[in-house]
Amino acid sequence: MNWLRRDASRRATSDPLWKEEFSVRTADERYVTRRQLTKFLVLTSFGMFVGNLWILVRSMFSKTPSYPQQTVARLGEIPVGGVKLFTYPTKDDHCILVRTSENEHVSYSQKCTHLSCAVYYSQEDNRLECPCHKGFFSIADGSVLQGPPSRPLPKIILESRGGELVAVDIKTS
Repeated sequence: MNWLRRDASRRATSDPLWKEEFSVRTADERYVTRRQLTKFLVLTSFGMFVGNLWILVRSMFSKTPSYPQQTVARLGEIPVGGVKLFTYPTKDDHCILVRTSENEHVSYSQKCTHLSCAVYYSQEDNRLECPCHKGFFSIADGSVLQGPPSRPLPKIILESRGGELVAVDIKTS
């Protein structure tokens, strides 16, 4: 009979039996102890330290990439102020070659350094232009003249060999 009275009193408080027997208080769950916070901060800092060490070790042992030599155009093939598009060093890397004077050719990656839109040569303004966000690059050195791009275009290093222009390297700033 004693258990009936206890059951009746529990119904009056309207708290289920599991709440009475469960030892964790929901009010205490919201707070993080200093020990838990310190443990989290130490483990996070250690993880970031190990990640930076990994980056340092990889940079110490990585060698500079070597690029293939690829014939881009024949000398005299492009008129002064003319443009030729090609791919270098892979088929997915589009580049632009511009003949700026009788004996001078310049070549850059055609991918804008802002959001990778294709740049084109504007002969009237003598600059490379990105139509997506109005970014302008110098034809002389690929530096940013105006717009959102913050880095210059990667320059394709060209060599003249036996009447041909050969791409031999990529120079990034």
